[in-house]
Amino acid sequence: MGGTVPAEALNGGDTAWILASAALVLLMTPGVALFYGGQARSKSVLNMMMMCFSSLGLVGVLWILFGYSMTFGPDLGGGLLGDPFAYFGLTAILANDQAAETLPQLAFVSFQAMFAILTVALIAGAAADRMKFGAWMLFSGLWAVLVYFPIAHWVFDLEQGWIATSLGALDFAGGTAVHINAGMAALVLCIILGKRRGWPREAMRPHNLTMVMLGAGLLWFGWFGFNAGSSGAADWAAAYAFTNTIAATAAAILGWLLIEKIRYGKATSLGAASGIVAGLVAITPACASVSPLGALAIGVLAGALSAYAVGWKYKLGYDDSFDVVGVHLVAGLWGTLAIGFFATDIAPDETNGLFYGGGVDQLWRQAVAALATLVYCGIVTAIIAFIVKATLGLRVEDEAEQAGIDEAEHAETGYEFSGLRGGSGLGSSPKPATEAKATPVAKQEV
Repeated sequence: MGGTVPAEALNGGDTAWILASAALVLLMTPGVALFYGGQARSKSVLNMMMMCFSSLGLVGVLWILFGYSMTFGPDLGGGLLGDPFAYFGLTAILANDQAAETLPQLAFVSFQAMFAILTVALIAGAAADRMKFGAWMLFSGLWAVLVYFPIAHWVFDLEQGWIATSLGALDFAGGTAVHINAGMAALVLCIILGKRRGWPREAMRPHNLTMVMLGAGLLWFGWFGFNAGSSGAADWAAAYAFTNTIAATAAAILGWLLIEKIRYGKATSLGAASGIVAGLVAITPACASVSPLGALAIGVLAGALSAYAVGWKYKLGYDDSFDVVGVHLVAGLWGTLAIGFFATDIAPDETNGLFYGGGVDQLWRQAVAALATLVYCGIVTAIIAFIVKATLGLRVEDEAEQAGIDEAEHAETGYEFSGLRGGSGLGSSPKPATEAKATPVAKQEV
């Protein structure tokens, strides 16, 4: 962050764009809720969506209090963490608003808040049907503070974070801090949490694929703010990232559907929706580093790789309910490493990768950034999960899981069928019309 910028130096167009982008990224969390909620069984849909929506409240509060300060405050040493008290409650910013380039700092605060909220929500898809809501709240709060805020400081603080400065790895919009981070956390959490009752023997099909496809569409829409908004200005880099986000995502849909057609003989709607997300994830770190042709290559390979990777859970035995690992971790790793191959100096990041004469210099930097995120996230997430397990317990009771976690945790159901029930249960015949004596309209009292 720079020094104080006078009001006349602020750019209204840039400010409008970053605020609009923040709103677009906010929409991604309800998009994730729909995407995951449609994949859940009908008896668990509300719990799944609540796990996503809860991050809006919990992480939003933590971000305002000290999360922004931990991420972008004065570095405490080694590019590892910002001072959590420097901007506590954002009071210091209100007194002396500093700007990032031509933006009010508060606009930047709001934009980055949405990244923190979304990252936590992404993890929820690995824990469907079986995690206590209170345990999820404790886990997600601790994870945001101990994992996301530090790693976001490494990556997104371009003046102090060690990955951005000392290492020199490129990550335009969050392949490491968001997707590798969330994917690794999902893997660790679902292993410690354990498998759903009956998995993988019982078919646990999505209850509403139209909801899944709507969620994927909202994610793509919001992702333009996620990627193009990360330019911090309404400029060439934003337009470049926007175009690459179209290219990679479109190619990823085709890559996923092609693999499905080859392996199973059918191209599915769930595959198309998942391909959208895989392409978006993969291009996130690379959208300002590669050409549109490079984006197409990254996207089609992301779709294909993730289509294969979602089957790993059956071979390795971890119950990642909605394939957070297969999509976010795998596509996030691919997109981060792909910069080392496809980066070109005609892109805004002005770096050449292996295929453009840059050798392996950028590739090893990308690999170290990915590895550091994996290791730190994996270790700390495991510690947090075991703490929650030892205190609150992670799982609901077997009876609650069998009957449906919505009723047990929220005293609600996603779909109300009681209106269809007669005296002898669902599907019973209605009473004869002669038994129901309606009062003529003319004689009803007003």
